[in-house]
Amino acid sequence: QVKVQFEIQANMNCAVFAAVEYKTQVVAGIIYFIKVQVSDDDYVHLKVFQSLPYENQGPSLVGFQTGKTRDDPLTYF
Repeated sequence: QVKVQFEIQANMNCAVFAAVEYKTQVVAGIIYFIKVQVSDDDYVHLKVFQSLPYENQGPSLVGFQTGKTRDDPLTYF
């Protein structure tokens, strides 16, 4: 659901956009840290915020890190 937001913010098109790992942090909503494969060898880490259900808003991309590999640990940022 945040692919378009990522492509706009990172100024890139992704032929592949597959989540391979994620972690969550509960706040006033949920923050997801997601490792996403964007090409054969390239990965990015996304930070996505999902507000509480009653706020009726979709997920929002709040940060990302590029230049990652499959083996890079998914950490909070």
